[in-house]
Order: sequence, then structure tokens, then C-alpha cells
Amino acid sequence: MTDVSQSGPEPAQPTVEQQTVQEQQPAQEQPKPADNQPVDAQPVNEQPVDEQPVTKADFSLMNKFIRSTLLNSTHDVEIIRSDPNNPLYSVKTFEELKLDETLLKGVYDMGFSKPSKIQETALPLLINERKNLIAQSQSGTGKTAAFLLASLSRVDVTQKYPQVIILSPTYELAVQTYEVARRMAKFNSEITFRLVTKGQPVSNHAWTETVLIGTPGRMVDSTLKYKNANMSKIKVYVLDEADVMIDTQGHKAQSMRMRRALPPDCQILLFSATYDDEIRRFASDIAPNAVEIHLKREEQSLANIQQFYIVTRTEEDKYRALANIFGTISIGQTFIFCQTKKSASYLTQKLSNDGHQVSMISGDLTVEQRTQALLDFKEGRQRVMISTNLMARGIDIDQVTVVVNYDLPVDKGRIDKETYLHRIGRTGRFGKDGLAINMISTLDEKRMIDELEVHFGQPIKELDPNNIEELEKLEQS
Repeated sequence: MTDVSQSGPEPAQPTVEQQTVQEQQPAQEQPKPADNQPVDAQPVNEQPVDEQPVTKADFSLMNKFIRSTLLNSTHDVEIIRSDPNNPLYSVKTFEELKLDETLLKGVYDMGFSKPSKIQETALPLLINERKNLIAQSQSGTGKTAAFLLASLSRVDVTQKYPQVIILSPTYELAVQTYEVARRMAKFNSEITFRLVTKGQPVSNHAWTETVLIGTPGRMVDSTLKYKNANMSKIKVYVLDEADVMIDTQGHKAQSMRMRRALPPDCQILLFSATYDDEIRRFASDIAPNAVEIHLKREEQSLANIQQFYIVTRTEEDKYRALANIFGTISIGQTFIFCQTKKSASYLTQKLSNDGHQVSMISGDLTVEQRTQALLDFKEGRQRVMISTNLMARGIDIDQVTVVVNYDLPVDKGRIDKETYLHRIGRTGRFGKDGLAINMISTLDEKRMIDELEVHFGQPIKELDPNNIEELEKLEQS
């Protein structure tokens, strides 16, 4: 296997975090409420979080880095095809696909022992029937390996010209796909690769590499403007991360330009983590008469997440309550959410000073720094991850056992139910039991807890952080 790529990654640009309009102040001290009374009335001091949002592309890249193995998924696969009378079949082993021995060896060398849920359904369609495919699935389901295996199996190594084009929305995602493809083809030196991204020298020479992997803008220039590849000879056209693609200015139009230059029998494969109306229209335009596979994201059930709230009076009480929990029970990997960056920074410093393995993830980190922080957390080098709403959704880490809402998620003075669901959904994943603890100090916040109970139909019980016996029971439950 040989490859041609550019000289190296370009330096990532840091994500700029804006200053918050109003930073969090400690709660005013108030009398301790009676055991059977709600917290004393105190207005909620809404804290806007003015962080730069993480892009879909950044979330996708971080998930690719932290997902070194496949999810142990029991997700249902929904299949829609234009010919309902044509029976579907799946495979349970890679041998059933009659793959080239070098590709089969590469698949096993990558650590795949058997097809994932999406692979066992998609691969027969892609390799044996050569159908157009639209697939929706999350990171860690094996979709990258699926489209690479299908693409590489179509390469005629006796023909030294491009036969496969794979598009990713960003340079970093293209490099990830490129590296995975090289690993898969490591035992076949005749399958060759070219990375087609920014910074690459421009020429009018015809390329001899069989697989092109890159970003839409540079790929359009290379294939349509400089004629580095004969588009009439392309057999497979892949659009990965299509939801990110159409979210990026110009990429949608560039992808369609390339599609129109392809031969009628070119196989089109489109993959997307989401499947809203915009994606649906784009997919039907670019991949007509395609088989659709929807790998349903795990239904978020709160039934296996125990939810509690803790009443505190002051900011110092709030921290002591959290410290008591950490000091009494073994809670494993923990996500702590704060409403502002200032609150998150304060808590990170306090916990670190008290000897806890803790890291903070925020909008002023580059995607590489965020990814490293997540890897440290995932692999157990850090036991506690502190964040604002920045990481409330989009990242899948299945080792989290506890989520602490150090500040409740509030939007315009009201409890943000969707963000609450995404926050505590970091735990209790893939059928495992989880624990969610909410810290409150005001009457309004107690009303928000009541509102969450009614909305989700699940109890949220009061927890006394000074009751060692109660905390020990919590650990045993």
C-alpha cells in the first residue's frame, strides 16, 4: 500500500471563548429550612453562558478519537428500500462477504472480530448488490469501516487511476478517514491513496492513486478544474458526515457539482449522524433510489438513573456537600456541569487543591485539547470532568457513572428540560445504572426540581450529604 499526502497537519486554530455577561456570585446565606419545608424563597440569578458553541465537525472529530472500539450496540436497525419485494439478508461473519484475502486480513488486524449491527446489514447491500445507500448512525457503530470496506472491495488494482472518491467536511475528519483506510489496506500494496486537502500542490497531471480522500472544495478543484481524475471512471462516491457537510458553507453545492459529473452507475453512499428534513432532501437528490438504514440512537430512558437533589445555603455549603459525597462513596467517572465558566473554573481549582483527579473542558480549548481531556477522562487518568453546557450533548462516553448538576440548567429564568436530559444522559448509557445529583439553593430551584419530576415522570429524592449512612446506602443501591 502506498499513499500520497500533504506535508503535515496545519495548526489548529483555538476556539475563542467569549466573556460571560454576568458571572456567578455565591448564593446569599439564608436560614436552614425545616425538614418538611421547601428552600426559602430566593430569586434565581440567571447566569448566561456565552461560550463559543462547539461545531458539529468538532464533536464528530472528538467522537472519532475517543471511540477506539465499537459500541456494544443493541440498537434496532430500520431498513427502507425502494423494492420491498426484494428480500434483505445480513451477515454474521466477514467471511460471508467473499472479500479479498488482503482486505479480510486488514479488517481483523484492525480489531474487528465480527460485523457490527450496521455492518452486518449494510455490507451485503454495498458489496454484493452495489446499492446506493443512505445510512444514519452515531459514532462508534462501525460505519466508517463499512463504507471503506465496500469502497476498497470495488478497486480494480490492475487499473492505475482513481476509482473511489470519499469526501469529509473538514481537513481533520478527512485525515482520520485516510488513516483508517490505510490501516485497512495495509496488506494490499496495490490499493493506493491520495489525501486531497488544503495545502497540497496543484498540478495538471493525471493521478494514479486508486482512492481519493479529501474535502469538497479541494476535491472539486482537483477533479473538475485541473482534471487530475477522470470522473467517468469513478465507481464509488462517499459523503461522510453529511449533516456536517451541509452545515458548512459551500460544501453542499460542491458535493452536488461532483455528483453531476459522475457516471450513472456510480455507487453513492451517504452517512449522517442526524436525519432531519434538510438532510433528507439532500440525500434524495444526491443518492436517488437508495436503500435507507437508520440505526436508531439509543432511546434515552431515565428509569435506570437514580435522581437526587441536595439543599445548600451558601456556596461553601455547596462545595462541602459535593466533597462529602466524594469522600464517602466510590462514584467512579463523574461529569459535573456548571452554568458558567467562572463557576466551573472555581470548582476545578477547589477539587484539584483537595487532591481529586479533575479536568475542565471549555470553549477556549482547541479541538485537540478537548479531545485529549476527553481521552484522559475516558481512560481513567482523570476521574472528574467539569464542564458548562458545552459538553452536555454530542459526546458518547459509556464509562460515566455519576452526573452532578452543580448548577441547574436554566434558560431565561426557566428550567431547560432538554439540556437537563442531555446532561444526566451522560450516565445510565447502554442499559447501565446511573446516578444524577442536583445541587439547589433557592425556592425557584426547588420548583424546577418538581417540574422535572412531573415532566419526566421519574422521582427526584432529597439527599442529605451529611448523612453518612444514607450516602453509603446510595453506593450499595
